[in-house]
Amino acid sequence: MTMPRAASPAHRERLLRVMGVTPWRLRGGSAGGVEGAGAAVNDAPPGDRVPCVVVLPAGASAREHELVGRALRAFGPVMGRAARLEAGERGLGHVPVAAHYLVFGEAQARALGHELPAAVMAAAQIVLVDAPAALLADPAAKRRLWSGLRALGRSLGRG
Repeated sequence: MTMPRAASPAHRERLLRVMGVTPWRLRGGSAGGVEGAGAAVNDAPPGDRVPCVVVLPAGASAREHELVGRALRAFGPVMGRAARLEAGERGLGHVPVAAHYLVFGEAQARALGHELPAAVMAAAQIVLVDAPAALLADPAAKRRLWSGLRALGRSLGRG
């Protein structure tokens, strides 16, 4: 009985891309003892962009996260598996280059604007919706979220 051999790094990356998995790498430094972990996501060629990034406020409750998660999953696997970032007091940190950004709240939109280069923002579709806390309290905020998700779904090929 022969053991299957390990896939080459190029083959592994191609398989992950086919499955829709975006590999994340440390930018570098000694945070985890990993030196030269590879290129950052922002340094990736334009063909290696993630489809969608969701920007949420830091400190959202579990109920708010569940509401957002259900809404995203309702629009298919691309939205359900979208990268989720939280904008805190120190901003967003590293933001991956994406074709689409779904931003929950004006403060998070400002934080995204501070982190992204102008060329990336000009090329991306950025949809601003109400903060998750407003979604729980205001039916109009839910309608605006649904409209924003429909717009993203059309551009992501969901119809």
